[in-house]
Amino acid sequence: MFRFQTEQKIVNIAGVKIGGQPGELATVLAGTIFYPNHKIVEDESKGLFNKKKAEILINKQSSCADETGNPSMVHIFGSSEVGIKKYIDFVSEITEAPFLIDSTEARVRMEGVKHATEVGLADRAINNSINMGITDDEIEALTHSDVDASIVMGFNAMDSSLEGRIALLENGASVTEKGLLQIAEDCGISKILIDPSITPMGNGAGIALRMTLVAKAKWGFPAGSGIHNAPSSWNWLKNKKKENDLIFKACDVGSIGLQQMAAGDFILYGPIENAPYVFPMAAMTDIMIAEAVADFDVIPGEDHPINKLV
Repeated sequence: MFRFQTEQKIVNIAGVKIGGQPGELATVLAGTIFYPNHKIVEDESKGLFNKKKAEILINKQSSCADETGNPSMVHIFGSSEVGIKKYIDFVSEITEAPFLIDSTEARVRMEGVKHATEVGLADRAINNSINMGITDDEIEALTHSDVDASIVMGFNAMDSSLEGRIALLENGASVTEKGLLQIAEDCGISKILIDPSITPMGNGAGIALRMTLVAKAKWGFPAGSGIHNAPSSWNWLKNKKKENDLIFKACDVGSIGLQQMAAGDFILYGPIENAPYVFPMAAMTDIMIAEAVADFDVIPGEDHPINKLV
């Protein structure tokens, strides 16, 4: 293992600490809820869902976090402005964990950020994300909100190489007027989480792991990803899933260990239903990393898996 020479920043979002040197803090894990075709969602346009089942899923993730020592966040995905508000209100009542506001629609993300501010939940909210497609309206919405945490996405569709992704964050790479890190700062984002962006297998997925290392070495910001998107978009694996779903799940869950070994601080692991499988995997990897850096004067936190499970 290794230790970064650059000072590693640690951000605190509603009591959950993210970042630091490898082995210092447990990997933070975020399960996604209300995602497209999620069976608990009854009407995504109206934000209607099975509250009992949603509560069970959130509480299960929380219990996994308590058992292993890996903090949890709830990755909220919304498809409508009405829905995102209802989802935020519900999740914030069930758990005190931080939550991510996500949607494929900018207007929905903006409504989520605005709502979190209006109801006094901005300190627990993480915008997902500031990316190459950010609009002036989004910048304005973030600037006028109280949300101070955001994922900054490193994907550069014009140049998906490591250099292209770093340039996008640093100077805009001729895609945005400013680098995304500067845009984040202009929006009042003081808690930056870098996501190198996972592309499909065979399309540069491995570059994201390399960028995690480079970004932490270069800037010291916490970094992580939704690495499960690589195996889940792998056509070969999809075909194997038809034969045996366990093969797919093993690769899907196992992929998080790759991001951890590449110094990832947080992971968006996909469907929140996978919490019982993901947390033990992450805890095991965190223990291995902590043991590997024991002679680097890195002291794991009190609730780190190495202090809870061994």
